[in-house]
Amino acid sequence: LGAERVEAIVRTLVEHGGRMIDTWPRMPEADAVFGQILAKPDLRDELFVSINFADADGYSAMDQFHRLLADYGREKIDLLNVGSLIRVDELWPQFQAIRDAGEARYIGVTVAQAELYGPLEQFLQSESPDFVMVNYSVTEREVEQRLLPLLADKGIAVLVSRPFMNGAYFERLENVPLPPWTSEFDCESWAQFSLLYILANTAVTCVLTETTNPVHMGENAQTTFKPFPDAATRRRMREFIDQV
Repeated sequence: LGAERVEAIVRTLVEHGGRMIDTWPRMPEADAVFGQILAKPDLRDELFVSINFADADGYSAMDQFHRLLADYGREKIDLLNVGSLIRVDELWPQFQAIRDAGEARYIGVTVAQAELYGPLEQFLQSESPDFVMVNYSVTEREVEQRLLPLLADKGIAVLVSRPFMNGAYFERLENVPLPPWTSEFDCESWAQFSLLYILANTAVTCVLTETTNPVHMGENAQTTFKPFPDAATRRRMREFIDQV
């Protein structure tokens, strides 16, 4: 995406009351341009910025972290995540040290596939992250019974990824009309259908909508102001999705 389009997405998020910007190390040139957007005076203090670590040729995790701090023009990052639990045994003590040193407000871990739920549960037996990111949608619901109650009991903030299964959700529903009963909770699109389902779960803190379109960013953000479906309606939503 071009810088102007990225800035338009960020500004649309902020205009609708959103704050969360989830990032990961990319090419240094791209990160520097993105950092210029994050550092704009009218945006800087409005954003909650996270970094998800991933292995990268030629960079250690700490190299990546300090490069991104410089690229983003920040002395402290809001949230530092171990992406997909990669090298978590090695990185977690380093992340704790970064938080203790005041270079990160919070630290956490992410999982985006069911195969990692077991390792996450093991990790949570001994560690207490501030945040956990999980994949969750009206079509990917295994975390509902397996992880979300556990995270809620532990008081861990929950970030949700893949609310649209990286686009596969829309492909699946491309020729399916929105059922008329969704008007009962002011649902106007398939995107809002999944978002409302997720947001109605009280264990969820924030949903990452992963959009590349400013208009869609606005539509997604407006979902938070709609009435959330109750338990009976959410059951109806699950049954409908399972049938199609």
